Amino acid sequence: MSARWEVRFTKQAKKDAQTLSPKLKSKLRDILLEVLSRNPYEGKKLLGDLAGSYSYRLTYKDRIVYSLNEERRIIYIERSRTHYGD
Repeated sequence: MSARWEVRFTKQAKKDAQTLSPKLKSKLRDILLEVLSRNPYEGKKLLGDLAGSYSYRLTYKDRIVYSLNEERRIIYIERSRTHYGD
């Protein structure tokens, strides 16, 4: 098994995470630890303004938006809430 990726939050993603319910915070943590830190390519590659980033579903309307530093194996969480106009 390959080494896990390190996960880091931007200031905006930290703010987003603080507004989540305890249940969603737990789900976010589980997704980061069990899915994305093992294989960050599970997410959907984004286009347009967010080209180069990936998206992974948190809830029906909320997404985890992240980018990768492949050389250093770091996942940068950019957003952890809705992308449908807060």
